[in-house]
Amino acid sequence: MSDNIIHLNENLLKNQLSELVRGTVEETLNNLLDQEADRLTNASRYEHTEARKDTRAGYYNRKLLTKAGEVDLKVPKLRHLPFETAIIERYKRRESSIEEALIEMYLAGVSVRRVEDITEALWGTKVSPGTISELNKKAYSHIEAWRNRPLLATYPYVYLDGIFLKRCWGGEVENVSILVAIAVDNEGFREIIGAAEGGREDKASWLQFLRNLKERGLSGTQLFVGDKCIGLVETIGEVFPAAKYQRCIVHFYRNVFSVVPHGKMRDVAAMLKAIHAQEDLESAREKAAAVAEKLRSMKLAEAAKKVENSIEETLTYMHFPNEHWIRIRTNNGIERIMKEIRRRTRVVGSFPDGNSALMLVCARLRHVASSNWGTKRYLNMNLLIGGNLAADQHDVG
Repeated sequence: MSDNIIHLNENLLKNQLSELVRGTVEETLNNLLDQEADRLTNASRYEHTEARKDTRAGYYNRKLLTKAGEVDLKVPKLRHLPFETAIIERYKRRESSIEEALIEMYLAGVSVRRVEDITEALWGTKVSPGTISELNKKAYSHIEAWRNRPLLATYPYVYLDGIFLKRCWGGEVENVSILVAIAVDNEGFREIIGAAEGGREDKASWLQFLRNLKERGLSGTQLFVGDKCIGLVETIGEVFPAAKYQRCIVHFYRNVFSVVPHGKMRDVAAMLKAIHAQEDLESAREKAAAVAEKLRSMKLAEAAKKVENSIEETLTYMHFPNEHWIRIRTNNGIERIMKEIRRRTRVVGSFPDGNSALMLVCARLRHVASSNWGTKRYLNMNLLIGGNLAADQHDVG
């Protein structure tokens, strides 16, 4: 009976199946590339028609790592039209994700052997220890080039925020802050324009950060949006004297709530929201005065004082088109990205130094920038000039 038992060489079978899958993936991708070339030229290869827009000029080879292994792509070349393929674009976008994964694994203390196993499972090819080191160096250089690139557009709106991370220094754990700037350009699209390490979120750090942005070409900024960090307002006035400052109303509410008993918080929240629900600047100021008076009658003198002293810097957005108000009166846009950064950096715990923290944050920012996030129009900037003129007419201060 034992003569009838079939013995299988599992390793040989796995290799044959892997090669079969790899070959199928390679054939499928190359067929897709040919189809894309056909669509661009409006004709198949060797087809001569009046509707043809271009002709083929051979192809060039390119390797692509997939889960099935490394495949050889034959990318068509056209004589006149540029050949832009979704396959290659997806590969380019994935590069920043790979960089981020490698840096994150390295900083999280994952062993080189484990990184080898992970890369083989993800991309079908085992990355050697030397390659891991070189890829980290390459990733760092790419991130530095991206972080210090020239700013060529005009950015009317800029959002500023900082995030505190932990670093291990001399056997002690300290805070390190990473300052981030996101802007809306004159076409209405968002762009991550800056990230830098700051010792603390103080005036010196903000001053250096904003000066660097200006040196790289930041111009045309009419409004900075942010929390009232130490020294930030003074720094904006020093580096960009023509720009206005908008304090995030959400952070302002939290500041007022800090001196309000829990039982009265709901009522106070409704009163504060009523101020920013007004239709113009004059009405908002009148409502703020009434709210302060009401707070005093509720025995909330400290809250009333905060409203009187700070309300004006939360109403700056009313100098701009009202269609923009909901998106320029808070820092919510940049806060969502910061929340994602916190989630991604939590696995690391404490960083070996501030630069390592900066590199991982920038890797995540680059990944966000390469997604659809920056391709969606955020605001209609054609309204800006007319909106400013209309808002100024309501300014009675």
